[in-house]
Amino acid sequence: MSHLPLIEARIAEWAKELPQGNLYAPMAYLMGLPAKRVRPLLVLMACELFGGRAEDALDEALGIELFHNFTLMHDDIMDQAPLRRGQPTVHMKWDVNTAILSGDAMLVKAYQLMGKHPQVAAIFSEHALAVCEGQQLDMEYEQRGTVSVDEYRAMIRLKTAVLLSCALQVGATVAGASKQDAQRLGAFGEHLGLAFQLRDDLLDAFGDPAATGKQQGGDLRAGKKTFLLIRGLELGGAAGRDELRKELAKPAELRDVQRMLETLEVLGVRAEAERAVGTEERRALQALDGSAVEQERKQPLRQLAAQLMARNR
Repeated sequence: MSHLPLIEARIAEWAKELPQGNLYAPMAYLMGLPAKRVRPLLVLMACELFGGRAEDALDEALGIELFHNFTLMHDDIMDQAPLRRGQPTVHMKWDVNTAILSGDAMLVKAYQLMGKHPQVAAIFSEHALAVCEGQQLDMEYEQRGTVSVDEYRAMIRLKTAVLLSCALQVGATVAGASKQDAQRLGAFGEHLGLAFQLRDDLLDAFGDPAATGKQQGGDLRAGKKTFLLIRGLELGGAAGRDELRKELAKPAELRDVQRMLETLEVLGVRAEAERAVGTEERRALQALDGSAVEQERKQPLRQLAAQLMARNR
């Protein structure tokens, strides 16, 4: 994580240069909240992997992080989430309209940073659009009675995994890597992103709120079709258990989340999700091993992947 101070310094510099006013204050607020900075780290590490300097990709790293936070600002509105990283969400601290417009402006600022290299801009645009497609599917799935595991995995690939892939491809491209080499590294990011989102599902349900900064079981309370709920409904139906369906029939604020969590444990869904995370982590490392770069140069990415696998927030 030796690049974190470099990233945080660039973010602080960027925030300090923002104009005054309520269009920009939410950007500085959200970017100032504690964060893992996984995506900008991947940009810098991929750049170095192919012989570039981290400093050469700092603008692109910031652009990726701005885009990510833009999606969070708008996602929190859609999810009616009160907290983000343990602090009030932007729409709660200001209001919904301000959060929408500030998010829009944040997206513009991300594009300003990603536009120096035509190849980078093309990669970014393709993957940014995919993230929006994934969010739309996520919202549609909330309204559908049933969603399959395959549909869910396709959705989280778009919503979460492709941006990690994008970050790695952008960093590699800034360093002058070939399109083929960048895409191979992107496959590592995609599988890592799938593992990351599945781990997020587990942490939302079973994580310690003091560590995650979120309400425990927020996705279950909202009836979101995560891996856990989809498999819980499937296995519950097969076992003749209807606890989850009974809770989902209630208004969200009346759902007994603890009962839902206990049901998922008994049905073996938590253990199955843990196995799915492990499978994606192994696929990610296999993809990294297949990249045409000396093995020792890949060690920082392996270490970052190991830290993400062991995270509790």
